[in-house]
Amino acid sequence: MEDGRRFRGDGGLNRQSLLWGAGLAAALLLWVVSWLHLETAADLAIQVIGLDRSRPLGSALRFFIYEVPKVLMLLLAVVFAMGVVHTFVSPERTRSLLSGRRTGVGNVMAAALGIVTPFCSCSAVPLFIGFLQAGVPLGVTFSFLVSAPMINEVALALLFGMFGWRVALLYMSMGLMVAVAAGVVIGKLNMEPYLEEWVRKLQNSSPGGEYETGAVTWPYRFGEGVKHVREIFGRVWLFIVLGVALGAGIHGYVPENFMAALMGEKSWWSVPAAVLVGVPMYSNAAGILPVIEALLGKGAALGTAMAFMMSVIALSAPEMIILRKVLKPRLIAVFAGVVAVGIIMVGYLFNMLF
Repeated sequence: MEDGRRFRGDGGLNRQSLLWGAGLAAALLLWVVSWLHLETAADLAIQVIGLDRSRPLGSALRFFIYEVPKVLMLLLAVVFAMGVVHTFVSPERTRSLLSGRRTGVGNVMAAALGIVTPFCSCSAVPLFIGFLQAGVPLGVTFSFLVSAPMINEVALALLFGMFGWRVALLYMSMGLMVAVAAGVVIGKLNMEPYLEEWVRKLQNSSPGGEYETGAVTWPYRFGEGVKHVREIFGRVWLFIVLGVALGAGIHGYVPENFMAALMGEKSWWSVPAAVLVGVPMYSNAAGILPVIEALLGKGAALGTAMAFMMSVIALSAPEMIILRKVLKPRLIAVFAGVVAVGIIMVGYLFNMLF
């Protein structure tokens, strides 16, 4: 906590706080003004280039010019805020909260924790191992592993910005239900023997170290927010641009009838097909949501598109490869099967309600 001590003392704290406050106020003002003018700027850019937005190229390019800054700005704001929040809760404290919890209670806590952890499916695996090391029950750790990539604050913020609070709230509720149910089922099946041996040995060890937050100042917390932005934003911005580019291509060029046939509301097989198509892919919520928005614009049913999104970010092939070092094939298969069934049910529910 050396950086935290650097800001101790009333004079230093006040000066640093004033500087941070002024800087954040200016940044917030710039953010709001820019956000309010994104659509106008996109229209102006298309006019300057000389394209017709009713034509495929013009439509695709306008989608790209508008969505890239929109998604990046949402991500920037949310990641900074969560970087500050994370200075209040350490991994050690998090693990201690979940250790020894009863089945059900621990699953709900772990799934809720996933909302404030901006991890992709692969990034959540190391913390998954840490939970096991701390003695957190296996089913509880799986609830976190499902929820962290699928319903973290980045996904919810982007869903809110793109589709409104009703969709975001229902997505969060259904995602939590899937995460909790998957963890409870795996816990009831007593799958501990299907952990790799070295992981089972970790369950008998205890993590060391303490996280002292009492002396950490607000300037330090804000600095951690900036650090969080550099680390996470730097890792995912390319996914966002590539995802928006793919979404723009779909938006401008993919025939509406084709998407309606593939992911249309009346096709009973579209939801499980969307899940199967999504599993081999890999992205995070920020990267896949622009694609989802474009698919919806082409006639895809909301539930089918949501099932596709959930499968991409919660059951990705790279995650399964990493998990193979931790879990035996049977446990991976049970995990993937339980979560896939839950996602399919969510897809059908969304299609019924929207």
